[in-house]
Amino acid sequence: MITELKSKWFDLFSKYTEDQTRIAALWDDLLKHYSDKNRYYHNLSHIQNMLLQAESFRNNIEDYEALIFAIWYHDVIYKSTKKDNENKSALFAQKALGTLNYEEKRLKNIQNLIISTKKHEIILNNNKDNAYLLDFDLSILGSEWNIYENYTKQIRKEYKIYPNFMYRPDRKKVLQHFLERKTLYFTEAYKMKFENQARKNLKKEIELL
Repeated sequence: MITELKSKWFDLFSKYTEDQTRIAALWDDLLKHYSDKNRYYHNLSHIQNMLLQAESFRNNIEDYEALIFAIWYHDVIYKSTKKDNENKSALFAQKALGTLNYEEKRLKNIQNLIISTKKHEIILNNNKDNAYLLDFDLSILGSEWNIYENYTKQIRKEYKIYPNFMYRPDRKKVLQHFLERKTLYFTEAYKMKFENQARKNLKKEIELL
């Protein structure tokens, strides 16, 4: 997986700089963050899954490369004890991509895409790119129960610092918040494919907490 992701990384970044040493340094920095020992779900497997989904919907995405950059960086900063991971990830992306030959407007869009994953609400309405990013990110919620259950175990490990009497109420609150939304997904394709199963999974997890 790492070799394949690294190849995709170099292919993308080589479009914006000829400095292979710089590209390698950016990759090593990203790899270090996503390989942290406390990451059980928010790691490169999650990034790979989102990248594969993006490839499937490439023709529906207006600024494909900007979306891909957002996927790469949206969880680069992740600490379960912090509430500002998305904002820090957006700043991380700004600093990294700011060294490339990249348009300021597109860079700002990438930052907003990343920040939108904080509350999973659309910030950019000019096209469907933001909607697709959020749906890719939450597709796990609509997976088959055994896959979803494994995901819940991975999330619990990321929050292992918290005892059950603290974790369970907060987790229920997050799940309930999603259930109270009109829809969990924003694109028609994901509503049709994942919405019903996602709601079943969330309700089942709440019952088991």
